[in-house]
Amino acid sequence: MKKIILLTLLFFSLSSVSFGKGTTFTNEVFKDAQISGKTVVINSWNKTCGTCAKQVIILNQAKKDFENVVFLSYEQTKDKDIAKLLNIDYWTTIVIYKNNKEVSRSIGQTNKAKIYSQIAGN
Repeated sequence: MKKIILLTLLFFSLSSVSFGKGTTFTNEVFKDAQISGKTVVINSWNKTCGTCAKQVIILNQAKKDFENVVFLSYEQTKDKDIAKLLNIDYWTTIVIYKNNKEVSRSIGQTNKAKIYSQIAGN
């Protein structure tokens, strides 16, 4: 019985994280951020992906720690036009743009230090 309760709680906690992500990517916001010279972090995710949920937790904290960075996200399976535009094939992809150029692309990265280093440009 304890296992069933634990599994149920785990399922709902992961589901609440993944459903809260939403799509924030728009071409207009992306282009405006690039024109203004801001760093742009794009996260491709899927609501059933455990790795994506881990990445979202890290990126939510990064939003607080990197105030001048624009964070955009989209759901890979629903927003296929965005994936095609950015040439992203996998749910767990984080792409970083600086000065209108892609400077970093990682797939499945859940190490906070590595993600922060990519955002900071180290």
